[in-house]
Amino acid sequence: METKSPRFSREGRTPAQSFARRLGYTLALLALPSVALAGAVTVKGKTTGANKLVNPVWEESKSPKLHRFTFREPSPTVRADFRNLLTGNLHKELCIAALGAEKAPTPKVPLRMKVVGGRTDPVTLVVTEGQQIQFENLDPFPHKLRDTGNKGLAAVETPASKSRAWTPPGPGKYEIKDDTTPSLRSWVVVEPRVVSVGYPDRKGDFAIDLEPGNYTLRGYYNGEPVGKELDISVKPTPAEQQIKGQLVVGESAPAAAADAGTGG
Repeated sequence: METKSPRFSREGRTPAQSFARRLGYTLALLALPSVALAGAVTVKGKTTGANKLVNPVWEESKSPKLHRFTFREPSPTVRADFRNLLTGNLHKELCIAALGAEKAPTPKVPLRMKVVGGRTDPVTLVVTEGQQIQFENLDPFPHKLRDTGNKGLAAVETPASKSRAWTPPGPGKYEIKDDTTPSLRSWVVVEPRVVSVGYPDRKGDFAIDLEPGNYTLRGYYNGEPVGKELDISVKPTPAEQQIKGQLVVGESAPAAAADAGTGG
């Protein structure tokens, strides 16, 4: 009776030995709790009052003197909360910043700001001091971005599919315009205490990744803080925590303090 010789891998191991080796690696990784628990906590929350935030470009465009658009009286059968067509696009324009107690370290990785469709994405960006911003032109034509305060972002042409980098020189608000696209207006806010930011969806729901600790949430719209701040406390567990209060961004209301937890 013929006896088959065992097959060997390139390293000279049989399939059974190779399987045992891979199994040993897997068990070793599972035995390290730091691998499974590494990373920040995802804090989820909800904004209120965002329907009162009006887009400044669209608001200016309705002026009869500009001869851009014709705005007519909406149908009385349309609900009042849907008649205001000039409200902001939340997932681009409303930046929710989490502020720590001390100055945040300077990030080493640039932040992307996409230029496409006559706008930037995001429109409002809040960064810590020393953060580099990478403007990426995704349009099929060039752009000439500049900051209106002449703080180092000169009106230099950025060709299609190219990018340019800029680091704001210090704390404050910077308005970005485009000499080739007048409708493009964006804002970069340098806040030394910001540790992370998020953007809500059309329903106002947002999520921010944070290390355990105490933070203040603040909404920014058109480069300005809006609404009321919200103090939160992030615990080490669970990995996802729901804020019990709501972040007021478009109306005056008493500031509320809340714990980030599983509450309901």
